[in-house]
Amino acid sequence: MKLLFKQRFFSWFDSYDIYDEAGNTVYTVKGQLSWGHCLKIFDAYGVEMGTVKERIFTFLPKFELYLGEQYIGCISKEFAFFKPKYNIDCNGWRIEGNWLEWDYTIQGPTGSRVAVITKEIWNWTDTYVIDVMEPRDALCALMFVLAIDAEKCSRN
Repeated sequence: MKLLFKQRFFSWFDSYDIYDEAGNTVYTVKGQLSWGHCLKIFDAYGVEMGTVKERIFTFLPKFELYLGEQYIGCISKEFAFFKPKYNIDCNGWRIEGNWLEWDYTIQGPTGSRVAVITKEIWNWTDTYVIDVMEPRDALCALMFVLAIDAEKCSRN
């Protein structure tokens, strides 16, 4: 299952549209006014599915992940010199990728691929392709991409 993650060009807060391979809207992400990033994920019918919320007052960026109101884990940046590194406390997953954080792989606890994320660089806004191996993992994979993108935005 492939998802196309596109940031909206004109929006006051972070806003994204996520499409399937046929161009149908699967999710809409809307930034909320808060200290730090707070991104709410809605399905195509407007039902809230999850939240990515930045924890503030931490030495390195940390994002909490929620499915509905239920906390499912977090992703935090680790101190590293040349290659960005993230610590994930969710589903036993880990991230492997390049130093630009544009292309990376989410791997499961056994080393199997959960999703492959690639950035399309010739667009006006942030655009990623999320290739998810199992459709049931799409929402969690999207949350990881949102957290990493938000961390990069905070850094810049």
